[in-house]
Amino acid sequence: MNKKKIIIPVGGMSCASCAATIEKALNQAKGVNEASVNFGTEKANVEYDEKLTKYEDLKKAIENSGYTVLANQKKATLQIGGMSCASCAQTIEKALNKAQGVTTANVNLASERATIEFDPKVTNISSLEKVIEGTGYTVTKREGEIKEAEKVDEDLGKVTKSKKLMVWAWGFTIPITLVMMVNMFFGIRVPGYDWIILILATPVLFWVGFGTYSSAVKSVRHGSANMDVLIAIGTGVAYFTGPAAFFIGLESYTGVAAMIMTFHLTGRYMEVKAKGRASQAIKKLLQLEAKSARILVNGEEKEVAIEEVEVGDIMVVKPGEKIPTDGVVISGKSAVDESMATGESMPVGKKEGEKVIGATINQQGMLQIKATKVGKDTFLSQVIKMVEECQGTKVPIQEFADKVTGYFVPAVLVTAGITLILWLVFPHFFRNVITWGASFIPWVNLDLGTVSLAIFATVAVLVIACPCALGLATPTALMVGSGIGAENGVLIRQGEAIQTMREIHTIVFDKTGTITKGKPGVTDIIGGLGSEKDSQKQEARNQEEILKTAASIEQGSEHPLAQAIVVEAQGRGIKLSQVKEFEALTGRGVRGRVDGKDILVGNQRLMKDFKVDLSRLQNEISQLENEAKTAIVVAVDRRITGAIAVADTLKEDSAQAIAELEKMGLETAMITGDNQRTGEAIAKKVGISRVLAEVLPHDKVAEIKRLQKEVGTVAMVGDGINDAPALKQANVGIAIGTGTDIAIESSDVTLVRGDLSSVVVAVKLSKVTFRKIKQNLFWAFFYNTVAIPIAFFGLLHPVIAEIAMAASSLNVVTNSLRLKKANIKAW
Repeated sequence: MNKKKIIIPVGGMSCASCAATIEKALNQAKGVNEASVNFGTEKANVEYDEKLTKYEDLKKAIENSGYTVLANQKKATLQIGGMSCASCAQTIEKALNKAQGVTTANVNLASERATIEFDPKVTNISSLEKVIEGTGYTVTKREGEIKEAEKVDEDLGKVTKSKKLMVWAWGFTIPITLVMMVNMFFGIRVPGYDWIILILATPVLFWVGFGTYSSAVKSVRHGSANMDVLIAIGTGVAYFTGPAAFFIGLESYTGVAAMIMTFHLTGRYMEVKAKGRASQAIKKLLQLEAKSARILVNGEEKEVAIEEVEVGDIMVVKPGEKIPTDGVVISGKSAVDESMATGESMPVGKKEGEKVIGATINQQGMLQIKATKVGKDTFLSQVIKMVEECQGTKVPIQEFADKVTGYFVPAVLVTAGITLILWLVFPHFFRNVITWGASFIPWVNLDLGTVSLAIFATVAVLVIACPCALGLATPTALMVGSGIGAENGVLIRQGEAIQTMREIHTIVFDKTGTITKGKPGVTDIIGGLGSEKDSQKQEARNQEEILKTAASIEQGSEHPLAQAIVVEAQGRGIKLSQVKEFEALTGRGVRGRVDGKDILVGNQRLMKDFKVDLSRLQNEISQLENEAKTAIVVAVDRRITGAIAVADTLKEDSAQAIAELEKMGLETAMITGDNQRTGEAIAKKVGISRVLAEVLPHDKVAEIKRLQKEVGTVAMVGDGINDAPALKQANVGIAIGTGTDIAIESSDVTLVRGDLSSVVVAVKLSKVTFRKIKQNLFWAFFYNTVAIPIAFFGLLHPVIAEIAMAASSLNVVTNSLRLKKANIKAW
């Protein structure tokens, strides 16, 4: 059993009974050995089997029992040095996950970073660094010290260093290859052949390849085994057959050892270079960042470094220049190219009072912009952080690959040992296999001794069985996919969402601000007390009185519909009255006293609750609702006086996006507080299949749960603020961003643009990315499954094995890079 203990801070408890409820829920959760909840300290102490459950499952158990998990968790990102393969990442990850106070830890081989969530009251970053160092690796930088611009330079430095080692290795190995080829194909043995090979091979292994041996020794010393251990043993055994050949007549494989190391270093160089390309999207964003800004100081323009800009500074941005940092326009009018943030090629008009994003380009007029966010708070910094957080998470399918990787290197060492023993014990059987293969395998020499052939096969097994391709399969696809998403205004916060999204049955859309623009306006005012003989002038006065009454009381409400009525009254120049005894009635409307009269303004449910007769306007109200308008009824002293129709216009691309999603086989649904008839009218306009109407804000979570029981996997699209609980409950929460406000913690995916075409892009991106992950894992498993038996029977030359091993890793990375060519446009 893999026991782990954690402390989870819990919110919302009011008595000991609450603690008992949570405790019961936790103890019933899968994998929990023991759970106790302390009402006094408001903490849950949980001991669980981390093989059977995760922190997220425990959190969900608490939330499902009606309570909240308090944000006592801290997240840290550490740059790790010394990793060479997936086994290294696994070793560090296991150690971190076992550490006291750590909730979750993910180590990304591709980005060489550890993302750790921990309880700061139990542990700290220094302790986590010691855990990593205890496994034999180093922490090169902490999160605050990881400057992305420097990271780009570091990546370039790694490529340069890898290239230098490769060039030196080939400098020694090419002469070795030539000498061996002359001997193999022409039968001419160069004088001093064995000495020449030994002298040339020695610097390749013990100077150029020193890092590989150093990593292997460090790994073994700390009780683990990585890919470098396999290469070190394989090349080491092959190398020492050279000196042994002088004394006991063994066939020398020293030249083969040098060639293996050279191809290994070549593979490393190509891998490092390809991994750099995988994170290119973030590097592109970094390069877009402005280096300086022109600010106003005492009325004069002064150019300063971008790091010196402070919140509140007034920046002057001329046409063609980059906007230095996030801000709000205080003077001027222009069009801004925001394609780097949203993927939208059309410039966006900007005027006084509107927000702008740092690193976007001012195209036309001069703007004066007040800086509102700087440094880590800017849109660009948030995008980079979110993309990296995604890359620091895992896709569920990766868990199986990780388990295999954890046992892989030890299993290969055992297999290599078995290979050597069986070749020595059953030489005739294996020689028969070799004889069968000799006719089409030119490097097989039947004159080699049994021991030489056994070493030949063992070395091939050691170098062919590298778990690197398995370790790179998911992270590289995730890196490229999340980068492409960022370029198109789709920010994936959790890698898990990529896998979950492809399993979605129904996508639920919040109506206001998601399907519609979220800016309602008054469309009709209907009088309820006039007569057919009233003149047009009298009707206008009746309407004005109804609007004045409604707007006066709605002044106290922050609801968008209420504000639409107030704006309409103000636009008509109506002077509003003072409100007394104001009361907001959730999901129904408002009440209060205006000019000594008892006023009710709200929906039909409110009127029925207060016994107001609606019969006189029932037909008109029904007609408005059939037109997808919201009818707000006005009653004075419990008598109906009229109704105001408010409508929220649809976003331009809503209908097209819904049609595209339906075409992809997804069911679409709309959740709204409107009545069924109004909801169905809007749904009909955009082509939505299912309507969840008359749902109060606090009932959205229950509605999502009900839908999950009925159809299975559900995604929710909302604004991320009012819909936060429902977004969290959904299998995938998709939040509509609002320009610079993208850090929405409740969502798995954030859409920078407010239109629904981005939802289509997100779904398509998840499908193509997950397809690449599956392809990568298939080829990684297939390669090892096929290659190891061939090497075991001595039918695979160790050098060819090393080339194949390097090629498999490179294939996984380049396959991930092909994602860049995928078509994820909405239509």
